[in-house]
Amino acid sequence: MKHAILVVVICASALLGSIGGLGLYAPFQYNLGHKIPPATTIAQGGEVVESSPNATANAVQITTNNNISTLTDLFEETQQSVVQVSGTFNEDDPLFGISLGSGFIYDNSGHIITNYHVVAGSDPNDISITFIDGTVYRATVVGADQYSDLAVLHVEDNVPADKLIPLPLANSSGLLVGQEVVAIGNPFGLSGSMTEGIISGLNRLIPVYQDPFSDVAVPAFSIPDVIQTDAAINPGNSGGPLLNMQGEVVGINSAIFSTTGGFAGVGFAVPSNTIAKIAPVLIERGFFEHPWLGVSGIDMTPEIAEAIGLGEPRGFLVIEVEPGGPADSAGIQGGDTPMQLGGMPEIPIGGDVVLAINDRDVRKIDDVLGYLQQATQVGETVTLTVWRDGQIIEINVTLGARPSLQESA
Repeated sequence: MKHAILVVVICASALLGSIGGLGLYAPFQYNLGHKIPPATTIAQGGEVVESSPNATANAVQITTNNNISTLTDLFEETQQSVVQVSGTFNEDDPLFGISLGSGFIYDNSGHIITNYHVVAGSDPNDISITFIDGTVYRATVVGADQYSDLAVLHVEDNVPADKLIPLPLANSSGLLVGQEVVAIGNPFGLSGSMTEGIISGLNRLIPVYQDPFSDVAVPAFSIPDVIQTDAAINPGNSGGPLLNMQGEVVGINSAIFSTTGGFAGVGFAVPSNTIAKIAPVLIERGFFEHPWLGVSGIDMTPEIAEAIGLGEPRGFLVIEVEPGGPADSAGIQGGDTPMQLGGMPEIPIGGDVVLAINDRDVRKIDDVLGYLQQATQVGETVTLTVWRDGQIIEINVTLGARPSLQESA
């Protein structure tokens, strides 16, 4: 999107204003949950079968070890920890039928991580989990967070302990562009599929998933620190792990960027550090409160910097402050002078420019979003370094909880 201005609502995992018009993830971005009508047939493990969670390819069980030398070894080490997640949508859903996605085992207690959008709309008490050997167990949703696109399931049946092999989470803050990764999941219901690639980008932002058939409009929040990969992922891969070559989860496959709806070489995964922070809270409380500043703004550009007299184009310009929100209570100021610059849409200038948060430099909105998500919590006070009318000042802001979808709509 050349010359696009992103209007951002700041919170722990927030992006802003709408980036475009498709309403799923962003222009030409698609969630990877896969809905199929009840009569559809899908191919699994080389067979054509009815679209049932019972129909999954058998695989030889292996013993986990730490000596992974080839892609074949990596798949054998991790395949038993990746499951197919399916749920049935009610008759009021325009795509009434079965939802298929992926997930992976989080702990020995039977918790499974998947994407929020994989189970959204399904009966939360009637989710089916299919292991690689074809066995099926019932699961329930114990916690879900639309703003990070994460959900935690719990297998309710008496699952043998040797089936519950958790995948370890890597520290995603240490990832580098060019590192090899693999995606394992159930694209189009094809269980036990693996693709390879590299990390092709870091610190991306993807808008929060919105059900295109929902009457509730999701505010323009977004998920920060997202991993970009060229490992082929497709509908049905949602919720499956993106793994490093040590078999550790670096992210959870969540979206693709495409002009057709099919994979075009750009996929996105919510990072493992986000999973590590949010999943335990979902297990304990069923929901997660995201820290929230309550402002919207845009990244600084040379044109804007020149117009307001800022020497170096850095930080982000506050356009609007949410009335009664944390930033408003702290005295952060929004713009009040509409101006059109360089063919861009008209924007109000004159607001504060955020240059740092807790002494960490802010070059763009991503820096604030990532820091809020990974390093802060609701009720914590952060110090914003802002540029105002040629002066640099510090303002303390006590973070609030992001409003619920209904309150924000």
